[in-house]
Amino acid sequence: MLAAKVIQEQGIHVEGINFYTGFCVEGHTHAIRRKDRARPKRNNALWVAEQLGIRLHIVDVIEEYKQVLTDPKHGYGANLNPCLDCKIFMVRKAYEWIREHGFDFIITGEVIGQRPKSQRADTLPVVAKESGAGDLLLRPLCAKNLPPTRPEREGWVDREKLYDFSGRTRKPQMALAARFGIRDYAQPAGGCCFLTDPQYSRKLADLWQARGTRAYELDDILLLKVGRHIRPAPHFKLIVGREEGENNFLEGYRKRFLHLRTRSHPGPLVLVDGTPGEADIELAARIAARYSQGRTAPEVEVEVVPREGEPRRLRVPPLPPHELPESWVI
Repeated sequence: MLAAKVIQEQGIHVEGINFYTGFCVEGHTHAIRRKDRARPKRNNALWVAEQLGIRLHIVDVIEEYKQVLTDPKHGYGANLNPCLDCKIFMVRKAYEWIREHGFDFIITGEVIGQRPKSQRADTLPVVAKESGAGDLLLRPLCAKNLPPTRPEREGWVDREKLYDFSGRTRKPQMALAARFGIRDYAQPAGGCCFLTDPQYSRKLADLWQARGTRAYELDDILLLKVGRHIRPAPHFKLIVGREEGENNFLEGYRKRFLHLRTRSHPGPLVLVDGTPGEADIELAARIAARYSQGRTAPEVEVEVVPREGEPRRLRVPPLPPHELPESWVI
């Protein structure tokens, strides 16, 4: 937001590009979870473009991004976040885009030292080189800490009106935002990528291990964002809705999975992913009962609905908490 504003202030036409990988936090879980209901239900890229008065181009890169995630040249960060490869990929896509659409250069909001993986003094040149953008990549917020780029050398932008921010602090950025009259903006730290989240990364690693491949589809990664994931055995796992919003979301997937519902007591929708046997289905029913309002009842009636065939009902005792090992919960 600030990088675009700095360049706009020099009378330069700016347009935005937002790359959709499927791993963004915003616009999905915030609209589902009760605890997030107070948060704005918005796509921050669209909202920022509106605040800046610029056009925004949303580009679907889900398929192309798979190679970045599953085999990153520069490895992962603390979790399954291929931040450096991701930045190179997106700048490369932006470079391709400006060449196709007649734009002159690329700007990003990167700041030296702000991110431990992709925004170090030694990695910023890597992004410029490996993306192919070279010196057409301008970072207005830290440009004075870097060699002049072509837009600066050619006089397209005034280098003296750029900045020399560095380090993890956001205080200079927040002061600049106040100077521009920008009061409302997204959380400036932490990012919006699920791949930086330890819990989500564990679920994704578990999915890959269970399937024996790192291949994935969009629905796979969306389902990892929702529900309580429980794996009693390598060949199957449960996705248990934690509240009404998640249950409603999981309803859209119930025909793709064997699923369970408690019928004698209110309870969650439970999807079963994998190849469970009969004993596994009974265990799944007991787990479903454990998370229902019948958790203290002697028995709970659970409906089992296969992907094909007729539904049936089981009466099972809820699984006691001490029989649900922590190792099962992903």
